[in-house]
Amino acid sequence: MLVDFKDLPDSSRIWIYQSNRSFSEVELVEIRAALDQFLSEWTAHGSDLNAGYEIPYNRFIVIALDQSIAGATGCSIDASVRFIQSLEQKYAVDLLDKMNVSYKQGEFVAYKTLLDFKKMAKDKSVSKKTIVFNNLVTNKEEYLNHWEIPAEESWHNRFM
Repeated sequence: MLVDFKDLPDSSRIWIYQSNRSFSEVELVEIRAALDQFLSEWTAHGSDLNAGYEIPYNRFIVIALDQSIAGATGCSIDASVRFIQSLEQKYAVDLLDKMNVSYKQGEFVAYKTLLDFKKMAKDKSVSKKTIVFNNLVTNKEEYLNHWEIPAEESWHNRFM
């Protein structure tokens, strides 16, 4: 069942899919409609899953699931991955590649391969103070408080 993201509890499980580019306004309308439909029908062993989403910076798809009602199962997670893969194909974007890094340059969100980010850190093009997106957060509370953080407070620190 589709629930407003703001109404989901802080304990909700989070999945973050970062795009290698920003979505256009037309794409955002279509992606929101597809997410609305998918999450409205998303189930685990016949039980509705209470889930919502956000698309911050027109670049990340963040899905939250209230597991206190019904938790995700292997089949429901597989269904969500297939859904994300369908978005990748339709919009010619990378959403599942975890070997890339997004970070802020002022208000602009930059996207680099992990190798490029390591090189930038070595060359001092990014610093410990650079705001990175920690897509390893696991619940809504962590997402709200520890998703956009200085590299020195994230796993990215190992490259600084």
